[in-house]
Amino acid sequence: MRAGNLDRLIEIQRRGTGLDLYGTPVETWTTYATMRAQLLKNTTDDREGERGHTTDATLTFRMYYFASLSLNDRLLYEGQQFEITGISEIGRRVAVDLTCQRLAQ
Repeated sequence: MRAGNLDRLIEIQRRGTGLDLYGTPVETWTTYATMRAQLLKNTTDDREGERGHTTDATLTFRMYYFASLSLNDRLLYEGQQFEITGISEIGRRVAVDLTCQRLAQ
């Protein structure tokens, strides 16, 4: 993997809990890491679902190996939130491919 190919900036966010103004626990997302990545594949899929006609965007990123990355994290790219649906290791802790699906907002 060449560093010059890592031309995208992504943020990895981790779930946490916080308190709102009334002391009620709420789910929060905090940026855990900001990394450079290469966009390998960008696909969209139009389909009819239970909510009507939807368009799903699926992206695949390649980045340097990140040990504590899990499927419970999410990715922020160009202001949009993506759920991490797949992590595949390349080599022996050299790089990872992340498959992400855009979250409905």
